[in-house]
Amino acid sequence: MGLKSSLHNLKEKYKGTKMAPAFNAIHTFLYLPNETTHGGTHIKVADDLKRTMNIVIMAMVPCLIFGMFNAGYQHFLALGEIGRAEGFLDVTFWNWNNLVIGLQKVLPLVVVSYGVGLAIEFLFAVIKKHEVEEGYLVTGMLVPLIVPIDTPLWMLAVAVAFGVVIGKEVFGGTGMNILNPALTIRAFLFFAYPTWMSGDKVWVHGAVARDKAIAAGENLDAISGETVLGALAQGKEVAYSAWDMFYGIIPGSVGETSALLILLGGLFLIFTKIGSWRIMLSSVLGALAMGLIFNAVVSSGWITESSKFYALMNTEFWHHLLIGGFAFGTVFMATDPVTASQTNKGKWIYGFLIGFISILIRVFNPAYPEGVMLAILLMNVFAPTIDHYVVQGNVKRRMKRLKVKTA
Repeated sequence: MGLKSSLHNLKEKYKGTKMAPAFNAIHTFLYLPNETTHGGTHIKVADDLKRTMNIVIMAMVPCLIFGMFNAGYQHFLALGEIGRAEGFLDVTFWNWNNLVIGLQKVLPLVVVSYGVGLAIEFLFAVIKKHEVEEGYLVTGMLVPLIVPIDTPLWMLAVAVAFGVVIGKEVFGGTGMNILNPALTIRAFLFFAYPTWMSGDKVWVHGAVARDKAIAAGENLDAISGETVLGALAQGKEVAYSAWDMFYGIIPGSVGETSALLILLGGLFLIFTKIGSWRIMLSSVLGALAMGLIFNAVVSSGWITESSKFYALMNTEFWHHLLIGGFAFGTVFMATDPVTASQTNKGKWIYGFLIGFISILIRVFNPAYPEGVMLAILLMNVFAPTIDHYVVQGNVKRRMKRLKVKTA
């Protein structure tokens, strides 16, 4: 009762002042608001923005925890201090030492993401005199899960500030943005600091620092943390099995490697009616369709092994679902209700094009083979257009039926 009373007193003290939105946000985050509607409401449902955001975060927590273990596992594996884990439940992976490394590297990313993002949200709420919205709760969790483990904290802070201000606040805040804020942050990092977002040294903790020490003549073992997607883009053989890729015991962004946990998170979002199963399924179908086309091109002999596109085009079509950030982007970012299509038919078109274009970019852009980010951002822009033509098509069909009845 002490904390609740103190917050209530602060809320009353600053009521009507510029700081009111900030204290209201803290109070309603910890407790339910005590206000009730006074007019005659027509619809009452259990859903609200806070519940929606919390459910999405719950779906991502397993990916976050797994990412912490994987960060430590890839670190010690690259140093040669442990052997390869044999399966998902191997104690070599689920080791306390792995978790310690993961906590040391991932938690600062989470703290910076939430700290900078929420600070800007509070600042805009005070300046524009509106309530602090819960939209950044999900974005703040998404960002640490889609960046390399060794991303400098200052770099992340700059990117978050850019993404929140340019990607959301300039459009009017939560619910008004046309681009997914987390992907806007990721795109800024890629284009502003490309060497930190690609290559074979950014996915394993300490790789860059050790390479500098080796260059300086220190007696250290070399280390490589190349992702499956990066290796295929360079035409190299992949040392990981399909099960490794499905479980996620591979180098990659913090939360994007485990297709298994992402699948479970997607099923949870579908069960709670938060995520659109139409977008998820159509994205998978689009990716499989593009993968099958590339496999057919290779089988026909039009592409030879000397081509720089051969390795990715020759990859089993269904493997594209397991590598890179495709699964994570499909489940947690393509389904963003603000930036995705709103009509049911539009969701099928929107999702299919995301999957189709993701694999297209992945194969034909070896400099940046992870195409799901660009595909989702592109379709974010076209989502209103897709919905417009879907609605206009429905209107025309109804007008035709009306004419038939009146004739």
